[in-house]
Amino acid sequence: MLERPRRNRVSPAIRGLVRETVLSPAHLVLPLFVHESATPHPIPSMPGHARLSIFDLVAVAQEAHKLGVGGVALFPAIADELKDPLGKESKNPDGLLQRAIRALKSEVPHLTVITDVALDPYSSDGHDGVVVDGRIDNALTLPILAEMAVNQARAGADVVAPSDMMDGRVGHIRRALDEAGFTDVLICSYAVKYASAFYGPFRDALDSTPRALDKKTYQMDPANVREAKREIDLDVREGADWLMVKPGLPYADVIRFVRESSSLPVAAYHVSGEYSMLKAAAERGWLNFDQCLLESLVCLRRAGADIIFTYGALEAAKLLR
Repeated sequence: MLERPRRNRVSPAIRGLVRETVLSPAHLVLPLFVHESATPHPIPSMPGHARLSIFDLVAVAQEAHKLGVGGVALFPAIADELKDPLGKESKNPDGLLQRAIRALKSEVPHLTVITDVALDPYSSDGHDGVVVDGRIDNALTLPILAEMAVNQARAGADVVAPSDMMDGRVGHIRRALDEAGFTDVLICSYAVKYASAFYGPFRDALDSTPRALDKKTYQMDPANVREAKREIDLDVREGADWLMVKPGLPYADVIRFVRESSSLPVAAYHVSGEYSMLKAAAERGWLNFDQCLLESLVCLRRAGADIIFTYGALEAAKLLR
């Protein structure tokens, strides 16, 4: 027998030497939710995760940093009384998110802090853009997003991550950051974000479900992939530093498409629905969570992701180390 592929699988050492895809904690970003209360608020649809106080947020971030996790992504749960149609609280220099950023940069200075740029956590309408007469107004939203990004950078954010999918927002944000002196702050553009049903637990976590309408006029149609080329080309020209594909596993083909279409680092978001499905199935004894988590993350790396946002970052980092 001339061909014997099994010889490359005979031992853990051999398998390690010929392994094509490497996953390490440094490839991972841990999303975290922060709120004003001193008491954690568990998220029932996301076992193991909660809305955290700034104090508890710092403690989790310190653990992540010790485990070698590459960064944290912050999402604020804003009180309803602070929300309005224009998301004015996003510009508050002493707002919840800004205080959380400053605390992290003070206590865990070498950990990369990534912040979400979108209107929905601050909007009384629950949309990523301003709602005017039953539609999302792109032009009215752009300067708000730019000011939001500068406010986050001023607080100490290393990377701002526009997840809104408004046309032209990367260029607006890049110009605003540069004019404010934040030329070294990166932009991770959610360049290819789909109108997916896999975001359900995340919206529970932030209470950010749209009050009316849906997000299909600005997030991409799950049936499309060629359209992603147009999105990433625009964002690259406008100054993006990283390109995000969201969700992750159901869109592994899209991750590969983006990887082959751009030389920029590609991020994939292993979203709340993907994480929660693994947790739910494991709780029923249908699969092994640890093994399936690592396999899922390796799959995203194999598809072409350089960076993976995942709610399983702490668990994966412990397993990998």
